[in-house]
Amino acid sequence: MSGIIGKKIGMTSIFSADGRNVACTVVEAGPCVITQVKTMDTDGYNAVQLGYGEKKESRTSKALNGHFVKAKTTPKSKVVEFRDFRVEFEGQVGLGNTVKVEEVFKEGDFLDAIGKSKGKGFQGVVKRHGFRGVGDATHGQHNRLRAPGSIGACSFPARVFKGMRMAGRMGGDRVKLLNLRVLKVMPEKNLIVVSGSIPGAKNSYVILEK
Repeated sequence: MSGIIGKKIGMTSIFSADGRNVACTVVEAGPCVITQVKTMDTDGYNAVQLGYGEKKESRTSKALNGHFVKAKTTPKSKVVEFRDFRVEFEGQVGLGNTVKVEEVFKEGDFLDAIGKSKGKGFQGVVKRHGFRGVGDATHGQHNRLRAPGSIGACSFPARVFKGMRMAGRMGGDRVKLLNLRVLKVMPEKNLIVVSGSIPGAKNSYVILEK
């Protein structure tokens, strides 16, 4: 599976050929540097490790610095491994080579986007799970409008079952969206425009897989 690392720029909308206004996300994808090539002989599987974004050498461990020096590149802030990189890249998969967005995606392609969703902190059941609450504030229920209600049984089983939908930390999860269409590729600016939304805040890292 081939792919590229990028940074979410933000959302906008463009008009399609048939005049529809389509919501889309703009991603600055690459250029990425190949920092490691794994093969069946050395690692037991085929994979390509890509690095994206600059990082200060003083903030990089000596082990990682040596890893990047071996690839003849500067320290990268984001490193991602792609297993079974596409066959047409066989000639280009070399240590220190650069992978650009136009080499991986074309207009009309479909991709999978992976990002880290926005963290929303500790939230109640209404916001976290879409609970309705108990409804109208009648019969003395002045403080139960956003309450979760009953969460367990009586003396048997005398516990709360695992997976019970309750209040808790919301967001900050790894989210993968499937089959998003590539609307436009702008190689001169390393930009790719993808239909719909991609998880994550502005300037957060995203992984685009093909």
